[in-house]
Formats: sequence, C-alpha cells, structure tokens
Amino acid sequence: MPRETVDAIDRALGRAGDESSRGPVVVRAGVPHDLAGAVEVHTEDGRTIACDGAIPADLGSGYHTVVDRSDAPRSLIVSPGRCPLPEQRRSFGIAVQLYATRSRRSWGIGDLADLRALAGWATSLGASALLVNPLHAPPPVTPQPASPYFPSSRRYRNPLYISVADVPGAASVAGELEPLQRRAATLQREPRIDRDSVHRLKIAALERVWESTGDQPHLDRFIEADPGVERYATHCALTERHGACWHDWPGDLRHPHGGAVGRFRRENERRVRFHVWLQWLLEAQLRAAAEQVGLMHDVAVGFDPCGADAWEWQDQIAGGFAIGAPPDEFNTIGQDWGLAAFDPWRLRAAGYRPFIETIRSCLRHASSVRLDHVMGLFRLFWVPDGAAPSQGAYVRYPASDLLDILALEAERAGAYVVGEDLGTVEPGTRRELAARNVLSYRLLWFEETDASRFPRKALCGVTTHDLPTVAGLWDGSDLQTQLRLGLRPNVEATEAILSRVRDATSLAPSAPIDDVVVAVYALIARAESMVLTATVEDMLAVRERPNMPGTLDTRPNWSLALPLVVEELVRAPLPRRVAAELRRD
Repeated sequence: MPRETVDAIDRALGRAGDESSRGPVVVRAGVPHDLAGAVEVHTEDGRTIACDGAIPADLGSGYHTVVDRSDAPRSLIVSPGRCPLPEQRRSFGIAVQLYATRSRRSWGIGDLADLRALAGWATSLGASALLVNPLHAPPPVTPQPASPYFPSSRRYRNPLYISVADVPGAASVAGELEPLQRRAATLQREPRIDRDSVHRLKIAALERVWESTGDQPHLDRFIEADPGVERYATHCALTERHGACWHDWPGDLRHPHGGAVGRFRRENERRVRFHVWLQWLLEAQLRAAAEQVGLMHDVAVGFDPCGADAWEWQDQIAGGFAIGAPPDEFNTIGQDWGLAAFDPWRLRAAGYRPFIETIRSCLRHASSVRLDHVMGLFRLFWVPDGAAPSQGAYVRYPASDLLDILALEAERAGAYVVGEDLGTVEPGTRRELAARNVLSYRLLWFEETDASRFPRKALCGVTTHDLPTVAGLWDGSDLQTQLRLGLRPNVEATEAILSRVRDATSLAPSAPIDDVVVAVYALIARAESMVLTATVEDMLAVRERPNMPGTLDTRPNWSLALPLVVEELVRAPLPRRVAAELRRD
C-alpha cells in the first residue's frame, strides 16, 4: 500500500483511539466479564444490580449501564452473540429493484403499493421473501441521485416510493391531483426512470394533500418514538433552503446541535413536520407491504458525505477519505464509492449509536436484512480524496463489537441477516460470520463448485444487480457493453463462467433464452443453502443488468424500468417456471 496513504490515515485517526477508552463494554450473554472494583448495573428494564468486580453471567441481553464510585456511567451492551437463523430449513425469495417495477397506476416509478402487489404475487409462487433494493432516503432536492447505494440517510426512507393514492386525505383533493397524475402517467411510457420529474410531481401532490390537512397529533407520537426523525426532517428543510451539501451552508447551520439549527426548526416548524409526515407515510405503507410477505431490506455500506447522516454524525467521520474497493478480478481498476468513512475509534467513543440506529431502522418491517459489503464490519478500503482507487489502503474496525450489536438488534427484530461477502474477503472472515449465523452470499457466477456443495448457512443465487443477467451473459451482450464502454473487463473470466454454465446445462448456444434461464436456476436448486433467490430481471429474461460499476455518466444505471408492468408481470409464465425449480416441492 502507498506510504503516503498510510501516513494520511495515521494523521486522520490521530489520537482518536484515546477517545474510545470510555466506549461501551460489549459482552456476550452468559459469559462473565470482569470489571475492576464494585459496580452497579442499571438494566434497560429499570433494575439495579450490585456487582462485586464481575458482570453476572445471567444478565439478559440489552443496553445497560455500568456505574462505579469513581467514574462516569458507562454503556454495557449484552449480546446473544449470534443472529437468528431463518425459521424455514430451506426457502426461496425474489430480488426486486422496486423503482423499476412499475404498475399501470404508478407515477413513473415503482412504489410501496406496487411492492404490496409484488408481495402477494411472490407468496402465490411459494416465495417466503422479497429482497428489495435499499429504500434509503436521497436528498429532498433535484437532481435526485440514481443509486440507492449512495443515500443521504440510511435511517430514513425515500419519499419517491410513497403511493400517492394511498395517502390519507388524497381522495379529498383528487381533483387537484389529477393534472399531476396525468403528467406522471406520461413517464410510464419511458423505459428509463426519470427521478427528477417523479420527485417534482410527487412532492407537489404530497404538498397539496398536506396543505389540506390540519394538525396531525400522531406525528408527535411518531417523533417521541424516534427523536432522530425530527433532526432528519430539519436537515431536509435546511437542504431545500441552502442546497444539497451541508458543507456549503452558513457556518452556524453546519452542526445539528447548533443554536441556529434550533431556531430554524422553530421558525419553519410546518415544513419540518411535512418531512416528518413523509416518513410517517413511508412507515405505514411499508408496514402494509410487509404483512404480505417477508421483506429483506438491503443496507448500503455507507452514505453521502454531503447528506443527512453525515451532517448528524460528522464528529464520527474521518475527513479526506472515501470508501471503495481495490482492483480485483472483475473490476480491474478498483472502485471509489465516494461514501463517507467512519473513524472506528470515534464510532466506538459514540457508543456505536450511528451503527445501532442504522441497523435498527433497517430492521423495521423486515424479516431479514442484507448487509452490502459485510466485510466493512471488519475493515474498509479508504481512498484519499483525489487519489485513484489503487492508492487506497484498508482500515480495521472493531468487528467483534459490531457483530455483537448486529446480533442483538436482529434478535430483537426476530430477523435473520445475510452478509454480502463477495469480492476481496480475508481468510477467516467467512468463518467468523458463519459462527455468528450471518448467512454467506453465494453466486453461481462466482462459484466453481457444484451448487450442491454450497454452505448451508448461505443465501445463494445466480447473479446480483452489479453482475450480468443470465440473458446478458448467455448471448454475450453484457460483455460487449463493457468493452464498448471501455471498462477493461476480464474477458477470460467471463468466458470461463459462460463455458462452465453451458457445460452444466448441456444447452446449445441457440437454445431459447427462457429455457436457458430455467436450466440455470435448476443448477442452484441443488444447493442445500437455507435461502435461494432469483432476480426479477432473470425471471423476465432481461439482458441489461441494473447497474454496471464504473459507468456513472455513460450508462443509465439504476434507472432501467422492467419491460413489463406489475399487472403483466404477475401473469408471465417464465417466473412460474423459475419458481417451480426453486420451491423444492
């Protein structure tokens, strides 16, 4: 690794390690933990337990406090140590990009009413889960970022997914909304998702409904249950006034706890409550979808350094770096994701609150979560601002503590956890994840062994949003696109995958693509893994993948609508054929 990068990281971390000395004590339930001297443990449920030098082994899981006579109170996190596993021994799920899955009644983008319809369809096919792209919140202004993996906030959700027709009070102003809805209908004919237009139309419609309503006391209860939502809503209102990057705001507004921020909130209370209301709507509509089928929410590995989470947690972020990935077999130039990097020591000194709040939020209305780039719990690849990804270096994180917290939150939610462990993985990482009951993520494209040898504690599939679809690999169109865009793909590795798949399926290159898709999914049906998955793109034999890394300005990533609307999708025959292979009847 470059010496100048190591030096820059050392300067960025500085003496931050000293700040973590009073960080939380994180222990496993049932395992005694020694402390110096007599202490009291104030439990989460309000009890006080006197301890003589050791935390009792029978102390239940939760967030407690340790108090002794000489020091300030210290957080005590007691974890079960392992995440729950899926209730079913084997099941299958369907991965959907919600924005792409439009219905005839959508406003140019798939929404939570469409998700509810997809949930019913998935259940009818025998699926137990829908794997949904991150629903994280973007900034509340245009241009709207296309990537769901570059959010303003991972704790809150994207208002573009609100179903306007299902908003309480929308029917009373239906006549005023009709012109907006007609304009939105024209977006349905476009093969690409126009988020900026959707944003303008939906926000205008939602503002009209909001203006027609009086005070909504239920929002006070919503804020009381989650005080962070009011700070997030304040950030949204500030962004509308001062621009998308808080670094460029007036100085007295750049920190969430500044007095000027409090004055702004009071002076703009109605607008702040509007943004709180949007999050309340999202929670209600997401809850309705989750009643139909288990939802697996996807958690992005990071967030926009100009966004709400970075503003809220700026004291825990290492400036001057972004996280990414080094060059590897499938991306030979490496990646700079532009996402903010937590300073591991300041994160610990903050009691891991940013991590806890993120995981807890993403587990709401979920039967499971998928952690993007789960290796980030162990180490992250920091790229200095302005440097090429090849000039980055890895920084270690307190993985044991983070995994214990993950297990505690998953236990409370009754949800299982999948770790996306693709790419560069250190020896031992997968063993540790398996010991914690974090399911591995295994893909046919990457595995050279037969699927029958995939691990049991795994979610397995054929491909992901970042990799070729079955159709795109089979006919060579995906590789040709990469070459045309100058991405320097690993042609030899791609051709080896194709050759392996052709040998395994025994199909001729001219075989009908629907038959190819079914045969490929029959290959992963051999796996004993706990969860099997199929992508909607493969279920419709789509050739273009949702995202091609490294093509920010040369390809419409995260913006390709499916070729069928939901009403047609639920009647299509190929999804039923794929589901029959994965159901294991």
